[in-house]
Amino acid sequence: MFLDRINSESRLLIFAFFIICLYLSPLFLLGEDAHIRVHDNLDSNLAWYRVLSESGQMLGSSEAKIPQVINGLPRNAYGTEFSLIVWLYAIFPTMVAYALSQTITRVFAFIGMYLLLKDHFLKHKEYTLINVGVALAFALTPFWPSGMLSTLGMPLALWAFLHIRNGERTWKQFLVLTLLPLYSSIVLGFFFFLFGMGVFWLVDFIRGKRNYYFLLALIYMTGMFLVVEYRLVYSFLFDDEPNSRDEYFHARLSLWRVIRLTFKNFVLGHTHVMTVHGIFILTVTLISLYIVITKRLWKEERVFLFLFILNFALSTWYAFWFYKGWLPLTKKFHVMDTFNFARFHFLRPLVIYVGFALGLKIIWNYRKSWKPYAFFFIIAQIVLLIGFNDEVIYHKKPSVKEFYSEPLFKEIKSYIGLPQKSYRIASIGIHPAIPQYNGFYTLDTYNNFYPLSYKYEFRKIIEKELEKNKKIRTYFDEWVGRCYIFTDELGKHYMFKENSKKTLKNLELNTEAFKNLGGSFIFSAVPIENASENNLVLEKTFQSETSVWKIYLYKAM
Repeated sequence: MFLDRINSESRLLIFAFFIICLYLSPLFLLGEDAHIRVHDNLDSNLAWYRVLSESGQMLGSSEAKIPQVINGLPRNAYGTEFSLIVWLYAIFPTMVAYALSQTITRVFAFIGMYLLLKDHFLKHKEYTLINVGVALAFALTPFWPSGMLSTLGMPLALWAFLHIRNGERTWKQFLVLTLLPLYSSIVLGFFFFLFGMGVFWLVDFIRGKRNYYFLLALIYMTGMFLVVEYRLVYSFLFDDEPNSRDEYFHARLSLWRVIRLTFKNFVLGHTHVMTVHGIFILTVTLISLYIVITKRLWKEERVFLFLFILNFALSTWYAFWFYKGWLPLTKKFHVMDTFNFARFHFLRPLVIYVGFALGLKIIWNYRKSWKPYAFFFIIAQIVLLIGFNDEVIYHKKPSVKEFYSEPLFKEIKSYIGLPQKSYRIASIGIHPAIPQYNGFYTLDTYNNFYPLSYKYEFRKIIEKELEKNKKIRTYFDEWVGRCYIFTDELGKHYMFKENSKKTLKNLELNTEAFKNLGGSFIFSAVPIENASENNLVLEKTFQSETSVWKIYLYKAM
């Protein structure tokens, strides 16, 4: 009786949107005092959006440069201006844009998953609770913020494609296929989704189903992405200058480590597509699998079984992409190094949550007395995901205001007293995104696409430090998205707060190479005890009550 009372579609939908609003409320209420993800977020994307919007090159040509970063970062490194997230950050303050982006993504993630389940997988009204509950859980997953709808928009796209495949072609489906490319990325999700749809169409074709409208829809959405991502297309086809991705080496794991990584990814997922499925969803999957096997429901639950196998296959593919056995092929086909084909696992959020819904249906139907168990797993997963809210997970990290510390860096800017574009700086112990966000022109950066020649020039600055430490040498030489001043004593750590006791005692920088690139100052989060040996002079130390950093300002002599 209890389940019958709550199984009202309108009530459940109102409740779901209330939970989404509650989940998002810290971003709107706290603003810059909110705590959000640092990795691949505060340390990069949010600063990129500001640098781009203030560069005057938002609509710049494919040959344009962004002078604030590495003496001229190619404009194409910051992606397309047709992405609506870029305009959010250009129009609104950072945290308003961030909150709006989160809202857009989570609302459409919910709508997409709900419509997909309701129209194509669990059509009967008795499954409304499952449809709404799973859609809500899917919308609360801690996705990578700048990925937008690249993964969380897949259910909406699949909903549209399945309707078209079934002969139901209306303006709604084509509106979805038109708008999704404006708020997602082809390389961060939809390339793999569209490839999967292509395989789906091909299987239909081989079976004798000549659905050309499905093919045309697939071509249309692919074309939309190519238009939106024209800068990426241009760089791939016409930019002959070697870039940093040309020295990205991924095939280095032994077979045993690959097997371990397969199961780790299968259970725990990946940081860019966090599904938080390892406790309740995996339990539902295994219970449902047991029911299917014991009841011999192979035919009835073939979709569930297919998704289970596909889920494991995607984790296996992800892990084996890093297998050292690929080396002969990567040497022959350079694209295998420059393009991350491991990202087929970005399909997993869609696969896992549709599988979750089908697993709940199996438990729901197994016995009448088991329906409350399905309800329990839905609630448990939602509560678990609420616990993964950024404000909970990152409450011990710096807030946005503390991270970017605008008053502190304004004081440093004032002390230097020169136009920021007239000198170059680099950082030690903090992310270069922080000074970039504050308008400083930096020689260091975090970007995945910049001239390879610059990497070699920058490497001269830290050459002796890399010689001391194999870990940072391999990291820099074989994947240099982070073009940082790495040191042997600090290793791969970039966030030394004001209360840190760490010091640099044996730093060996090539200060002449630093100056040759135009370097004048170093912002260090830790004191350099042998500064004079590196031809550096401590100008002043800066602290602020609103900052978590203590910046030692060194001038290159």
